[in-house]
Amino acid sequence: MRKHLILTLTILCIFMAISSEGLAQEDTIEVIMKTTKGDMVIELYPEKTPETVNNFLTYVDEKFYDGTIFHRVIKGFMIQGGGWTTDFTQKAAYEPIRNEAETGLNNRKYTIALGRRSDPHSAAAQFYFNSVDNPHLDFQSKTDEGWGYCAFGMVIQGTEVVDAIASVKTMTKNGLPDCPRETIDIISIRRK
Repeated sequence: MRKHLILTLTILCIFMAISSEGLAQEDTIEVIMKTTKGDMVIELYPEKTPETVNNFLTYVDEKFYDGTIFHRVIKGFMIQGGGWTTDFTQKAAYEPIRNEAETGLNNRKYTIALGRRSDPHSAAAQFYFNSVDNPHLDFQSKTDEGWGYCAFGMVIQGTEVVDAIASVKTMTKNGLPDCPRETIDIISIRRK
């Protein structure tokens, strides 16, 4: 009887530990991005890209993106934002994070990814949405040329907003090429 009770309690403890572990870690997190072109709901993938999602949510929670703009639009490629204000002042970001592009999330149409410079590990606050499938931006190898860009989420509502922004006319403005002729504000990004 005592062995049976101990075995039952052990199994119960293991089951509870497995269940609570499954509940404690979220598979996805959603945020709502409000723009002057409409709203988007973006699903983030912390299980695959924990450092990237945590980095993005730090900026979201601090309201860093409020009042920034989409400053770069390249038709048939992507739309980029999150780093410049409406008066074309670049916002100071935190230190760059490690590139997690090797996790296997691809730069498919409507995914969100972190923008970076030529250094594979230079991404901080700026992000972009792929307006088409961009497999050439995916991880290939752990070399400067092969790292790719880390996709960390997907637009699940409001894909028409990405399409609307991707179709605006552009110009060079304040020394920046591919700027939308009309200002496209990011009003806010909040956790859903």
